[in-house]
Amino acid sequence: MKLYDIVFSPTGGTKKVADCLINALEGEAATVDLTDSKQNFDAVSLTKEDVAVISVPSYGGRVPAVAVERLSMVHGNGARAILVCVYGNRAYEDTLVELEDAAKQAGFQVIAAVAAIAEHSIARQFAAGRPDAQDAAQLSDFAKQIQCKLSAADGSQPAIPGNRPYKKAGGVGMVPKATKACNNCGVCAAACPVQAIDKENPKKVDEKACISCMRCIAVCPQNARKLNPVMLSAASLMLKKVCSQRRECELFL
Repeated sequence: MKLYDIVFSPTGGTKKVADCLINALEGEAATVDLTDSKQNFDAVSLTKEDVAVISVPSYGGRVPAVAVERLSMVHGNGARAILVCVYGNRAYEDTLVELEDAAKQAGFQVIAAVAAIAEHSIARQFAAGRPDAQDAAQLSDFAKQIQCKLSAADGSQPAIPGNRPYKKAGGVGMVPKATKACNNCGVCAAACPVQAIDKENPKKVDEKACISCMRCIAVCPQNARKLNPVMLSAASLMLKKVCSQRRECELFL
């Protein structure tokens, strides 16, 4: 059995959650980075004996379209899959069922699912510092329960919450812009999951291609990419009511 860490994590929060689970599962994990636009995902082929932890963030209650597209290129070949949806303490809505459908279409056998919380990628004051020590302990316990199911060769499918058809995907979100501190180093352009930033002129962004993942803000060594402060303030105000109460991780086995 080989363990695969298949992850779309532009700002690192989803990867932290995935690591909490993977570190408590048996076996060394090979990473398939769905955020890397340069990878050949069609070359990734698993076997029926393998196990994959497939992790994505929730964007407005849906799986990022580019993550679905790249996962569809992977050859699951009957490998068992643990689905992971990570959200910023608001709600994950139809993310897990959409991920379930995408994983099955790629040839995976879904045997478990987890919904977990990480720091909100846009309004970072919500779920700040998460996954924290409490989350890590809970996720480690989830992994032990999942490992027991794997060891027992229990291939039963979990009941995963969500709706089909899925909720309507949101339109163009907030697009980070370069500030005067930008020195055209190109780190953001190289890291952009959808190549929305011009490699020759990083101050130029294809706003229709941008998925508002905030990776460019996270990776900029000059801290030179920002959101419109008025729009960010408005979004934070909207989220305050629904994000203030701590939500806990969930396991579907």
